[in-house]
Amino acid sequence: MNPLQAIGWRWTPPTLDPAWAALMAAHPDARPARITEQHRSGYAVSEAIDVAHRAESLPEWQRAGSYRKGEINPESRPAVGDWVLVEGEAPNALRIVALLPRFSAIKRGAAGEHYKQQVIAANIDTVFVVCGLDADFNPRRIERYLMLVGGSGVQPVIVLTKADKDSADVEAALHELRAFGTPVLALNAKDRDSASALAPWLGEGQSIVLVGSSGAGKSTLTNTLLGSERMKTGAVRESDDRGRHTTTHRALIALPSGTCMIDTPGMRELKPTGEEVVAESFADIEALAAQCKFNDCKHLREPGCAVRAAIESGEVDAQRVANFLKLSGEVAGAANTLAVRLAQKSGPRPQGKPQSRRINNEHDG
Repeated sequence: MNPLQAIGWRWTPPTLDPAWAALMAAHPDARPARITEQHRSGYAVSEAIDVAHRAESLPEWQRAGSYRKGEINPESRPAVGDWVLVEGEAPNALRIVALLPRFSAIKRGAAGEHYKQQVIAANIDTVFVVCGLDADFNPRRIERYLMLVGGSGVQPVIVLTKADKDSADVEAALHELRAFGTPVLALNAKDRDSASALAPWLGEGQSIVLVGSSGAGKSTLTNTLLGSERMKTGAVRESDDRGRHTTTHRALIALPSGTCMIDTPGMRELKPTGEEVVAESFADIEALAAQCKFNDCKHLREPGCAVRAAIESGEVDAQRVANFLKLSGEVAGAANTLAVRLAQKSGPRPQGKPQSRRINNEHDG
């Protein structure tokens, strides 16, 4: 395995994406590297396993968080997991000169009242949705994560940590989550033998991202798979089993198995981008909705509603249906906002006032 393959590179010249090949031709003095850390002040890039250096980014990427006219969109900036082209020599003269196109990306709507997207991780094969079998356990939050992942081309796997707590709770949780149609595993994140159940997704050259709330066990699981205490971990509060943020930034780490794993800080807000397909995460409810008497059934009080009938018979959980309706509304709202934004960007820019009018206004003032 060459150094780039050890950090997830899987392309050789015969299979190289044409867009990648064009960028490499445009920058003949540059070479590929992978973003391993993203900070407010810049990036760390890697060209080999366990070797990372700070790299200067393009000025437009440094300003991407602002809303000044003409700025680049935040989702167009490099993110952890991205492949970029760099020039210069490590450790102090590296420069990122181009972002190579992604084959996948996990995104969410960024916090705040303005619409923008935030890339959580790029060029990912599998996302582990990590949730603890304690007070952190929340099937509705898991559904939200699955919705964000759906349509991205990335395989989701639900990983329930703290399975050593209570076997009855584990079985109940597994029964409920299997209805999602997604692989579900319950394990003890501190135990290496237990964590070995994840081996089917940890093959050489694969890239994984861990998402979940603080205290779910993401960093503990990463340390167990690494075989060393590399990631900082913290205890959860006894009063409510909620954790504190021990991971403060996204970081890509190479595992002994040849897998690249990205640990992420806990996310309190999971806003949709408007690009999600809710039906992919709620196939069972969508199948019921197709049997409703009216095509535009809202599944509230309409006669002949197959979804309401399934709730009354116990075939489907009422809270799951409520979450389906809530997420459908959020995605529709975000999609409308995204459509308006795209239309504004593609339409003609408003013309400024004629010069003579501006002079008259200045004179009148």
